[in-house]
Amino acid sequence: MSRTLPSPKIRELAQGLLAYEAATDNRSEANMPAGLRVSEKLRRPLSTLVGSSGFRSLLARSLTLAKAQAPSLSAVQIKPDGSLEGLSDLRNQDQAPAGVILVAQLLGLLVTFIGESLMLSLVLDAWPDFPGLIPWRKSNHDPKR
Repeated sequence: MSRTLPSPKIRELAQGLLAYEAATDNRSEANMPAGLRVSEKLRRPLSTLVGSSGFRSLLARSLTLAKAQAPSLSAVQIKPDGSLEGLSDLRNQDQAPAGVILVAQLLGLLVTFIGESLMLSLVLDAWPDFPGLIPWRKSNHDPKR
């Protein structure tokens, strides 16, 4: 397997997070793509862990890797504060798949650098009620430990 492709399990987690965010009824975020919302929710706990420049570096690497799989992401840039710019400008049919690829790359890098358990703890911190963690818990990776 290529080192630049996240595992199917990581990709499934990313798809679940985007679907969960897309289904969330938050009017203030209604026009924000799910991929952008996921990135923003991960920014807080990751910035606490690795600092704002560390988060920006992880996101930049994730974006670089994701652009190889989703060329539509070439218009997306990372602002100095670590937020994404241009994801909202993608066509609707490109937003969801590109968002999944970007988030999967970010989660995959986290697994590489800090391990699966800590990555899952960060996800649980950002989404305490996310039902997509049930399969991970059943595979002896309980992020609450």
